[in-house]
Formats: sequence, structure tokens, C-alpha cells
Amino acid sequence: MRAFSSDGQEALLSAITVCGADPESPAWRDLARVLDTAARADPAVIRLWPPNAPGEHPVEAAIRRQLALELCTLAAHDTATRDALAAWLRRHPGPARTPPDPAAAETSNVIGGDSVLHGPTVQARDIHGGVHFHPPAPAPASRHPVPRQLPPVAARFIGREADRRGLNLLRAGRAAHSAQVLVVSGLAGVGKTTLATHWLYEHADSFPDGQLYADLGGRATDGEPGPTSPAVVLEAFLVALGASSVPAGIAQRSALWRSMTSGLRLAVLLDSAFTAAQVRPLLIGAPTGLTVVTSRTNLTGLRVDGASVHRLEGLSAESAVELLAVGGGTRVAREPAAAREVVRLCGRLPLTVALASAQLALRPHRSVSALAESLSLGQGAVDGLRVDGEAVMRTALDLSYEILPDESRALYRRMGLLPADRHDLSLLTALAADVEGARGSGPASDIAVHALVEANLLEETGPTTYRFHDLVRPHARRLGEELEDPGRQERTLRCFVDWCLVSAAAAEHILTPSHRLPGHDLPAGTVAPAPLDGAEEALVWLDTYRNGLMGAVRHSAEVGWDFSCWRLTDLIWPLFLRLRPSEMGIEAHRLGLDAARRSGSRQGEGRMLTSGAIGLRNAGRYPEAADWYRQALELAIADHDIRQQAQALSGLGHVGLLDHQLDDARDHFEHALRLRESIGYRRGAALSRRRLGETALAADDLATATEHLRRAGTELDALGETYEATRVLALLGHVLDRAGDGAGGVELLRECLTRFRAGDARSEHWEARCLEWLGEAAESRGDHAESIRHYEAARELFRRLSPEDAQRLDDRLRQP
Repeated sequence: MRAFSSDGQEALLSAITVCGADPESPAWRDLARVLDTAARADPAVIRLWPPNAPGEHPVEAAIRRQLALELCTLAAHDTATRDALAAWLRRHPGPARTPPDPAAAETSNVIGGDSVLHGPTVQARDIHGGVHFHPPAPAPASRHPVPRQLPPVAARFIGREADRRGLNLLRAGRAAHSAQVLVVSGLAGVGKTTLATHWLYEHADSFPDGQLYADLGGRATDGEPGPTSPAVVLEAFLVALGASSVPAGIAQRSALWRSMTSGLRLAVLLDSAFTAAQVRPLLIGAPTGLTVVTSRTNLTGLRVDGASVHRLEGLSAESAVELLAVGGGTRVAREPAAAREVVRLCGRLPLTVALASAQLALRPHRSVSALAESLSLGQGAVDGLRVDGEAVMRTALDLSYEILPDESRALYRRMGLLPADRHDLSLLTALAADVEGARGSGPASDIAVHALVEANLLEETGPTTYRFHDLVRPHARRLGEELEDPGRQERTLRCFVDWCLVSAAAAEHILTPSHRLPGHDLPAGTVAPAPLDGAEEALVWLDTYRNGLMGAVRHSAEVGWDFSCWRLTDLIWPLFLRLRPSEMGIEAHRLGLDAARRSGSRQGEGRMLTSGAIGLRNAGRYPEAADWYRQALELAIADHDIRQQAQALSGLGHVGLLDHQLDDARDHFEHALRLRESIGYRRGAALSRRRLGETALAADDLATATEHLRRAGTELDALGETYEATRVLALLGHVLDRAGDGAGGVELLRECLTRFRAGDARSEHWEARCLEWLGEAAESRGDHAESIRHYEAARELFRRLSPEDAQRLDDRLRQP
């Protein structure tokens, strides 16, 4: 059928381009019905519809050309497609071709009969002058077609504006005399090939000599999965550029490749590269060319060759939700929270989000929340999202895992067993220390960690801090549970809990040395702690690893490691004191209290009651907090523990203060002060005076409040209690401002604000309180703009720390 010859393909392309100028035209609607017919023979053709808006943008032109090619190919072997396409072309032929001129035919000479003419011949009526015969000019040599091998781009390309700008900047920043190599690196499913292909289509005009493509992660020559040989790729590239013969050796092929590409403005996309060595023979030697390499690893070795690396992350949450809506339609807009949860469970990877979107498209009555629930079970998106029955994400991660060195595979599995979302290098060193065949614990861990980072299975988030991607973590956990024997699993988790214990003890010693519990020191030499240098680093460490520390508490409770459970809860007290994660603190102390009681540790039980009551108190659960304090008081009285009695009484006083029972509060604080003075506990006595100062402030007795706070601050300063002394100083600044000494009070508050933001006294909670008090001071002197600025800054901090305080400031800011 002539319509589907090479000329017919061009005619079809021309017709598609013309009718696409009006997507509402009958021709465009008829073509959509042709696509429906073609999709019955090959559903993949639907991906090319609609071929974007009309125009000469290289991406759009490429989609239209690909659509014409695939329709013609289908028509060659599918009768229904051929008939539908032929009918459409008859109705919508596109630009008319110029017909032959009838007049020319009428005036032409005709030789009839059975005449046979050989050689140069003239047929004419009259001839005047000479007749000259010239041999025909030789036919021009056929030009080898310009290769355009890039894969077709996805019909919908969402987001990635920042990544495209990043690639543009890398391209613009290259040295003029050198060939350019760009590496797009990232986790499987993150969209490396899609981005690289789309970006190269956008810059197609810069490469008039062609675009070559090779999948380096295909199959080896024996058909088994593995990297494609560069010799095979070179042969295909040389043939595509018109080489009449291809040398046998890879060195000769590479040399011919560099010669043939010299001076060509050529783009080469090397997809799914395994190693730098696989890529090097394929590099263009001329500065006019560009090589783009995609890889699941960072291909650090190519940086020696001058390559620039762009690491691709997941989509933004907004773009991921937009991609989900392609298949989910209006359901996504109706269930925004569930949609955000789905894209979170998908790790915001284009591959997994697109598969989730396809599931919604295939099941139009399924809610987004139902999909979110199903993805939250088992291995989640790693196993739950499939193509033709295959869990594609798991397969991709399995491949990345298989090419790792032995030490890295072992470390990957063991890390997967840990109930943690962050991993410190000191912990990874401990986990890697006994890998079979390890070359010393330090080098072994360095090699193992580096290989995981290089493979994009592990992300470096700080100088010694690492994390798994959300979809990598369940894959590592599954391998750990399947491949590590029960004994190894227990040793790995014991190592983790011990590391949490010794590192938390180091942080406690730095931040709250007075909190140390005598008689409960940890055994030395079990595992090396995280190296912590100073108070600020210790607090940052607690903040960074808070979820892992809580995971260790939960695991210890689950498996019956009772001492570890309550002792770790007690050791991470600076986290609960400074950063105020109230719900986490309450859960940890409930588990710790049960563990201390099971183990028969009365000291542990008392600590869990008093410290846990603080979390309940901070969460506004005053009756329950008072009950825990009373239990602690009864236990301390029975054990004749004066110090714990004072601690419980002070807690009861604080609950009374917060509940505006000022007389009861004062009585409890004074009782605690007497007990602490009786045993020479100077720090405790100073803290009791601080509480008495707060009680006087609540009663508007500013003179008494000032007296108690000045004395408490002096004592705490003398003891070197920087954090506690700063808290007292902030309270004193607030009292002075209330008492009419605005200048002195504001000066103290600003000094404390600086201390709370960094250093030994760092505390976001007290930073927020200082900001609120500075706002009150500004408001009292009529500086409305400054008061608003301070209130808003305090509110932003309280939103994470204390929703009730944030709401109170919201209400305050709404007031005229």
C-alpha cells in the first residue's frame, strides 16, 4: 500500500502536523479514533498521544515523527490499523501536492508504434544549428543518514526544571578546548534516562551531526544480565556514522571512533553505565561533541577525565502528586493528604509514582487512601508496584546490590536490620568490624561505606552521617531478614543498642553531668561511642539520631533487654530536656518504667517516674503527671532517698504552678529546698529557688521573684551550670522588664537569646520563650513592628515544639 511507504510516512507526518494546529478539529478527533484502533494491536502506541502542541520544538517534532513511524509499522501487519489509517488519510490528506501540468503533456512529442531507441536520441520537427550530446552527469554519492537514535521521550514530563537548569549550567561551564562529559547519577527509578533524553531533545539543534544512543546496562554477549561490552557499542556507533568496515580490536575501534567524530557536533547518550572503564573507550575526543552518561553509581573515576556529575533526586512533593494525578484524576485532588502519603511511600521516584498512578487508572473506583494503605503494608512500594507481575523496583535494587563488594553487601544487610533512619560512621565501623575477610575494621568500613555511597544506595547527609532512601531501606531490611541467620541478626542489633548506650552516655556527660546515675556505669570496651566534641555537637548528635535512639528503646523493650531499655531512656534525658519531643519522651518513659519494674531496679523505676512525669507535664497532662510524681515520692520515702523525695516534691510543685495552684506550689518548692539543703545538694537548692522565683512572678510579687532568681543564678554560675544559669537569667530579664526596668530586662533577654541559639546552652524551647518575652517588651513600649517580628519567630519554633504555645501566639497575633 503506497500510503505506508517512506513517502507515505512523510505524508502522514505532514498531515498530523497540519491537523494538529487545531486539536478541536474533526481531523484530530478522527486521528484519536485511529489511535484507539492501533492500540488494540499494540497498546504501547498510546504513550505517544497526544503528541504535544503543534510547533517546531524538537521534542514535539520527535514525538510526531515517532507516532507516524509506529502507525505505519503497525499498518504493515495489522489490517484494522491499515484500513483506519488509509481512511483517515483519504479524508485528511494534509498539504496538497502539485499535480502534473496537463498542457505540458499535450505539447510533448510522442513516439508511437513499436519503435526502439538506443543511445542519444532527438525527436523534433525542425532543427536549426548544431546538435550536441553530453554524457550524463554522475549520480551524486548517497549521503549516510544522520543518526537520530535517542529514545522517544515520555508524553508527560513533569517537574525537573531545576535539574534542567543544572545541566545547562554544567554544559555552559565547560572549557572550550575539551570534550564534555556529563554524568547523571541517581537511584534506580529516579528518572535519569528520561531527564537526559528530554534535555538532549531540547538541545537537538546544537548537534546537527546526530545523536547516538547505547544501553550499557543491557545484556552481555552470552545473553546473561550484565554490562554491554564497549566493543559492541563501538561497532554499532561506527556503522551508524557510515564506516565501511569496522576493525576487530577495541583499541582500533576506539581510535577510528575518535577520528570519525573529530569536528562533528554530535551528542552521545550512554545509558545505565556500570563503571568508568566501560565508558572511557566510548568518549568523544573533540570539543564539539557531548557525551551524557546515566548511571546508578556516581562513576567517580570519570571525574579524572573531566566529567561533571549531576546527582538526581526524587521529584518534589508537588510534582510527584501531579504525576500521580495523571492516572488518579480528580481522586487525587479530593484526597490531598492520602495523595501526599502515596508519593511519600513511593519515595517520590518517578518510576514508582508512575506505577501507582497506573494502578489508580486501572481501578477507577479505588480511592487514593486505599492505595496508600496497601502501600504501607509489607515491603511497600518496593514489592507492591508491579509491571506484568514483576516488582520492578525490587528487581532494580537487587541488581544494584549484586554488583557490590562482599563487605558492602554484608554491611547493607546489617544496616537494614536496624530500627534507625540515620547511621553514624562510628556505628558502621562497628557493624563492619567482623565482616568475613575484612582487612581491618577501619579500612573495611571505609571501603564498604564508600561502595554503598558510590552505588547511590546510601546517601551522605553530613561529614559522618548517612541515610537510606525511603525505598532502599525496606529492601535492605528484607535482605537482612532473609540472608542473615538469627544469631547474626541478634549480634547486629545488640551492637546497635550498645552503640546507642555508650554514645548517649557520652552526650549526657557533656550536656548534663549532674544527671549521671551512680552505680550504673556501662561496661567498657563493648563498642566505640560516637566522637562528640563539646555541648553543641552532642546536642546535634542527639537531635540527628533521635529516631534511632527511640528505635533502640523500642527494640530493647520488645526483646526483653530491660536494663538497656530503661537505662537508654535515662541516658537520653538531655534530648527530652533541651529539644522537648514530648510524645517521644512519654512513650520512652512508659517503656522504661515497665522495664525497670520487670528488672527489679528501684533506682531505675524512680528515674522513669520523675523524668517521665516531666514529659507528661510538658504535654499538659497535669493529673497524670502529678500521679507519677506521687508514685515517685512514695518510692523515695520507702527507700529513704532524700534526693529523690525532693525531686518528686519539686515536680508536684511545678504541676501546681502550671495549674495556678500557687500556694500548693510554694509549699512543695519550699519543702524540696529544705531537703536539698539538708544533704548539701547545692545545684538542687538553686533550682528550687528558681521555681520559687517563678511562683512569685506568677503571683505578681516581682521583688521576691527578683531576689530568688538573682540568688539562684549566682549559685548556678558558681557551679558551672551554664544551661540552667542561662534559663534563670532569661527569667530574670523578663521579671525586670515587667518591673519597669525595660532596658536592663531586654539586655538580659538578648544575651540569653544568643546563648540559647548556640553553644553549651543551646535550646530551641528557651530560644522561643526569649523571643516571646522580647515581643512582650517591644509591645509594652509601643514598638508594634518589632513585637510582631519576635512573636512570629517564636511561633515558628513553637510549631515544632509545642502546638499549644504556637496556638497561643497565633491568637495573640490575630489581635488588633
